[in-house]
Amino acid sequence: MATIRKKGNFQWHVQIRRKGYPVTTKTLETEVAAIKWARDIESKMDKGIYFDRTEAERTTLGDLIDKFLKEHAPHEYKRREDGKEAYKFQCAHLKKRLGKYCLAAVDQRVVSKYRDDRLADTWRGKPLSGSTVKKELNMLSRLFGYAEIEEGIDLPRGNPVRKVRMPKDGTGRDRRLTEEEWKRLEVECRASRNRSLLPCVQLAIALGARQGELLNLEWKDVNKRRSVALLRKTKNGDDRAVPLTSQALIVLNSLPVPINGGKVFNMGRMTIYHAFIAAVRRAKISDFTFHDLRHEALSRLSERGDLSMLEIASISGHKTLKMLQRYTHLHAEKLAKKLG
Repeated sequence: MATIRKKGNFQWHVQIRRKGYPVTTKTLETEVAAIKWARDIESKMDKGIYFDRTEAERTTLGDLIDKFLKEHAPHEYKRREDGKEAYKFQCAHLKKRLGKYCLAAVDQRVVSKYRDDRLADTWRGKPLSGSTVKKELNMLSRLFGYAEIEEGIDLPRGNPVRKVRMPKDGTGRDRRLTEEEWKRLEVECRASRNRSLLPCVQLAIALGARQGELLNLEWKDVNKRRSVALLRKTKNGDDRAVPLTSQALIVLNSLPVPINGGKVFNMGRMTIYHAFIAAVRRAKISDFTFHDLRHEALSRLSERGDLSMLEIASISGHKTLKMLQRYTHLHAEKLAKKLG
C-alpha cells in the first residue's frame, strides 16, 4: 500500500513498500498526481513488469561517462588495447551532444538524431565517415551495458542503440604514394628531430603492422635468429607472429638495444603522430596518414603474387578474408601475368 504525505507547497511525497521490491519513492506537485503515480506503480508491480526508474532518471549520460572514464576504462582499455585513446574522443563527442540527458530519456529517437547530426558533421573539410559514427554508437551501447551490468541501473527502455540503424562503413582508404612522393617522405623522415621516425616508418612497411603494434613491440619479442617478431596487444586481442624480412632485420639491426631490453620504440602514440604529420607536410604530400603505411605494406604483399590470401592474412592479422577483399585485384593481376 502506498503512503502519501504532504511535505510542503506543491510537494506530495509518495512511498511504496512491496515485498520483493525495493522501497520506491517520488515527490510530485499535486495530490492527484501522487495518487495516480502510486496506482500506476502498484499496478505494474502486480503484473510483474515494474522497473525502478529512479537511478535512470537521476543519472545523466554525462555523469555515467565521467564514472566510466574514471573507474572502468583505465583497466578495461589497458588490458584490451594498451590504453589506446580513441575511446576518450568518442566519449567526449557523446558527452557534448547527449551529456545532459538522463539515461531514462535516451531512446532510439535521440540516438537516431545523434547519428544523423554526426554524419552531417565535417572533419578537415570532409564529411565524417560512417565508420567513425558507428564506433561512437558502439561506445554509446557499451556505456549502456556498463550502466546495467556494472552499476546495476535498470534501463526502462533497454539499450536504445540496439534499436537504431547503424551507418554503413565507409570504403577503405586506397591512398598510395608515388615513387617521387616516397623519396620526399623518406628525406623528411630522415631529417626529423625524432630519430625513431624513419625506422618506425620503414618497419611499418616491412611488417604491415599497425601503429599501436609497433609502439608495443619489445626487444624480448624480436627473434632475429628465427626472423620472427611477436606482436602483442593487437587490435583483435590476439598475439600475432610476423616474419622479419631482410629489410626489417636491417632496420632492427640499426637500432640501439638497451641493456635491460624494453620497447623497440620508446615513445607515445601522439609523439610519433606529430612527427609523422610534420614530415608529411614538409614533403608537400596531401591526404596521407600513418595508417596508410599498413595499406601500402599489404598492397605490396598482394602485388608479389607468390603469397596466398591466407598467408597475407596471417601477416596482417585479419581474422576473415573478407577484410582483405580490397587487395584481391592486386593479387589477381600478378597471377594473370604468371598465367600468361
